[in-house]
Amino acid sequence: MEQINDILGQRVAQLGASTVTLGQALAIGAALAAFLLVALAVALWRSARARAEAAAEAADHSRDMELRMAGILQSQAEMQGRLGTVAEVFGARQAELTQSLGQRLDAMTGRIGQSMTEQTRSTHDSLAKLQERLAVIDTAQTNIQSLAGQVVQLQAILSNKQTRGAFGQSRMEAIVADGLPHGAYEFQATLSNGSRPDCLIRMPNGAPQLAIDAKFPLEAWNAIRAAATDDGNDTAQKYASQAFRRDLDVHIKAISEKYLITGETQDTAFLFVPSESIFAEIHENFESIVHRAHKARVVIVSPSLLMLSIQVVQAILKDARMREQAHLIQGEVLNLMTDVRRLDERVRKLQTHFGQASRDIDDILVSSNKVTKRGEKIEALEFGPPPGEAVEAPDGEPSGRTEPRRLAESKTGQLRLRVVEGDD
Repeated sequence: MEQINDILGQRVAQLGASTVTLGQALAIGAALAAFLLVALAVALWRSARARAEAAAEAADHSRDMELRMAGILQSQAEMQGRLGTVAEVFGARQAELTQSLGQRLDAMTGRIGQSMTEQTRSTHDSLAKLQERLAVIDTAQTNIQSLAGQVVQLQAILSNKQTRGAFGQSRMEAIVADGLPHGAYEFQATLSNGSRPDCLIRMPNGAPQLAIDAKFPLEAWNAIRAAATDDGNDTAQKYASQAFRRDLDVHIKAISEKYLITGETQDTAFLFVPSESIFAEIHENFESIVHRAHKARVVIVSPSLLMLSIQVVQAILKDARMREQAHLIQGEVLNLMTDVRRLDERVRKLQTHFGQASRDIDDILVSSNKVTKRGEKIEALEFGPPPGEAVEAPDGEPSGRTEPRRLAESKTGQLRLRVVEGDD
């Protein structure tokens, strides 16, 4: 027993300040085993109960299934009878359908033959028209080839720097000449520092002039387009973009240094781009160039923006001319006011005459109303001779004819008026 006690008293674990012996560990294991046995018994009991309930439910379900199966068998028998009837009806209808389909197929065969004949005729006509159109297309292709040759010539022209500059300058000059009057601009003018911008626009009231440059670095732009068409060559496109930025930065810096002269030119100059597509591409993919141009006080303009700016300048010039002629306009306005006052006096006199005429017409209407009323009173009187009285002749003898003698009597009986009608 002492050996057993010694064995059970041996330490097997240390939990902080507490020591766990072998006997305590065995007791804990026995307790856990007893707990597991109890839990297993409870689980087995619950499982047996669940199986019993499941068996009862299965029995109920089987009874329901038997009842449903009986109903299904009965419905199947009824369905077989109905299917027999349907099969008979379907057989009769199938025979009718076969006959109808045969008739329709015959009619359709005839129509298809007729339509194929018409289609063949239409195909021949279409082929004839197609040959005519092909001849027209051949002619158009010849024109396109000629146009392609002209485009190649234009490309050759644009490849030359001087010719390209002349092309951009000609577009700029056309826009400026169409929008401004003669004398409001000057091409290839010389500034005080010896620089010669492509165009100088003279502003009114002694304001500084506006400088426009039409030289655009098109070679670097053509290199970018050539690199874009070469798929997969990102390095060439990157170098072309860098070269374009560098050339445009140099050109913007040159414009800022040459054409922005205090007191002589405006503090902003225009860089003319002769293509709307290039202008849009610059603003979309080279935004840094646009920002540097704004910082250098150089505005990149396309043909449409230049046209709009020219229209604004034209409006400013027109306003300046109107202000110069303001004294003449004031004199004309004074003369106009004098004429208006004279017209007002004459209108007032005419109004007085119309007022007098209106009053005279009112008086005439009053008199005519009185005459009308008196005539109505006279018309209301009764005229007529006594019955049977002969009308005497002028010499006192009876004339042999009787005419009614017209008498006018008042309604009160005090007035008797005899009216004798004589010969004219």
